[in-house]
Amino acid sequence: MIELALKSLNVSKKHVDIVGKIIAYESGEMNDHDIVEFFGELVANGMAWTLQGHYGRTASALIEAGYIEAKTGKVLKYPEESD
Repeated sequence: MIELALKSLNVSKKHVDIVGKIIAYESGEMNDHDIVEFFGELVANGMAWTLQGHYGRTASALIEAGYIEAKTGKVLKYPEESD
């Protein structure tokens, strides 16, 4: 039923997933591992550079710190978990 409604709105499940992740990120519901994965996805699909400035700055910082590969968005490493 939901997929039919999304199709009628011309919205893909992929877009709904991204919106859900943005909401989770902005609500503070992601851990550091999830955040790196999320920003890797945003870099890979180019959205890191089209969303509000915070996303591009954070993606750039994660790239500079060696967590994400700049061209592909591939996660290169994760932050160490704190106790």
